[in-house]
Amino acid sequence: MSNETVFVKILDKEYQVACPREERQALVESAQLLDERMKAIRGTGAVIGLERIAVMAALNLSHELLQAKTANYSAGGAASHSDLLRLNDKLDRALHNTAD
Repeated sequence: MSNETVFVKILDKEYQVACPREERQALVESAQLLDERMKAIRGTGAVIGLERIAVMAALNLSHELLQAKTANYSAGGAASHSDLLRLNDKLDRALHNTAD
């Protein structure tokens, strides 16, 4: 499993992220989702500052993840724990790169 460098754009700023080759598309899609959320939060004018916008986006996405997890378990779904951990790790990486 080899890593490759991927360039993603979040709030008009480009970030360089290393990820496994087979996870490239998921990283790009995650970055696009984060970019959309952060732009929407910035667009409200209620939150100022890149770090605060990133934290609000992370909280919103984490909340949605927990809701989906709860709904899936309530419905008897079989979302794997490793899938949820991988998604959480992607969110952490995206936030870490945004804070730089």
